[in-house]
Amino acid sequence: MARPHRPGERRGSIATVTPPRTSEDGQAVTFTAFPTTGYQDEATANLVHELRDDVLPRTPGGERVLLGGPNASTIDAADEAASRLPLMIAVVIAVSMLLLIALVRSVTIAVQAAVMNLLSIGAAYGVVVAVVQWGWLGPALGFPTAMPVTTWVPMMMFPVLFGLSMDYQVFLISRVREEYQRTGDTRVAVARVLAGTARVITAAAAIMIAVFTTSLLGHDISVKQGSLGMAVAVLIDATVVRMVLVPAVMELCGKANWWMPGRRTPKTTTSESPAEVEEAVRV
Repeated sequence: MARPHRPGERRGSIATVTPPRTSEDGQAVTFTAFPTTGYQDEATANLVHELRDDVLPRTPGGERVLLGGPNASTIDAADEAASRLPLMIAVVIAVSMLLLIALVRSVTIAVQAAVMNLLSIGAAYGVVVAVVQWGWLGPALGFPTAMPVTTWVPMMMFPVLFGLSMDYQVFLISRVREEYQRTGDTRVAVARVLAGTARVITAAAAIMIAVFTTSLLGHDISVKQGSLGMAVAVLIDATVVRMVLVPAVMELCGKANWWMPGRRTPKTTTSESPAEVEEAVRV
């Protein structure tokens, strides 16, 4: 089935073709076609798809023509990665949610963690696209010109970043759960844990950001793309997401944070006044 052309889609063309070369047994003929655009240009990928899906099927004997080479192989790898990325994301999210439910015994917390982690990773993807593909601040960050994101970078970024984000989430939520079981007040638990762990999370994130950003000094463009995305994701996750959004959402949800089918309300052991809680947070 031919792939429909999207409105405004750039199409490539053939610049030159080498003379055909016949194999010794006469069973195969090869020739090389050079596109007018580079292998990283979107028009080159559109040209490969157009030849395979539209031109060759309509040409007599075209079904016996195989289109390969470095450009086609790179495009095929990118298409394969793009088709499998949604499945990988779904599997990683499902497994992490199940593990988090088993750890904290809360469906709500698991859903919150998945959504918050996707926010930080989505922001990292957006920054990588803006810098690498659109060229925003590209030269200042070591990318001399606008270029496509390397095929394997998004697939490698997602599991690594999701794991890092979940690590911060487990560290924070496990402490909140302990404090909630002790006081029975979500607002108190979140405030006290955030005051006690903010420095630790921020310090750990700062170390990881420093490690990732050092890769921007190297020469491998693909590694620099992945390092840029990871540094941005950790920065956003440890500041905006983990220090602002997660506590805000948990306080808004209140006791609904700890919803679990068949779960009983935990017994509280202490009851503290607002003044005592405020004093503890300041300390």
